Amino acid sequence: MMSGTSASDTFNLEPTITWQRRLCNESRLRWEVEICGEDFKRDMAHVDPQQWCNLTHFMSEYHLFTLCTETKSHNVDCYWPNPLVESYIIHIHRHLFSNCTVEEVIWMDPPDDTLTVLILIPVFLTLAMIALVVWCSKRSDLLA
Repeated sequence: MMSGTSASDTFNLEPTITWQRRLCNESRLRWEVEICGEDFKRDMAHVDPQQWCNLTHFMSEYHLFTLCTETKSHNVDCYWPNPLVESYIIHIHRHLFSNCTVEEVIWMDPPDDTLTVLILIPVFLTLAMIALVVWCSKRSDLLA
């Protein structure tokens, strides 16, 4: 009638295909990433150096560079990102973008007219509220 498994049936829980991950070939990865870096430097030569600090001017080149490092890492059986690739990317950043420091924000006081208004408004509101409370309290004394 119904076919099924009984408690005495056993299952093979081991995988049927044995898969072994190969070791990361770091020396080849170092060489492959250098190729990506040289391609990126060549692409950056076409971008005006005055625009190197503005990512919108070289976003596609940078995307291709990171995609290249990711692809090369996987081709030599390494995970991405890994310390070797990260150190090379930092090297590229130091080489090409060392002059792209963020300017420090200098805080300045507002003009004196604006500052005076910003101080006097709460003072006058406070005085008006005190006057209103005093006037209402005197008026309630007269009505009581």
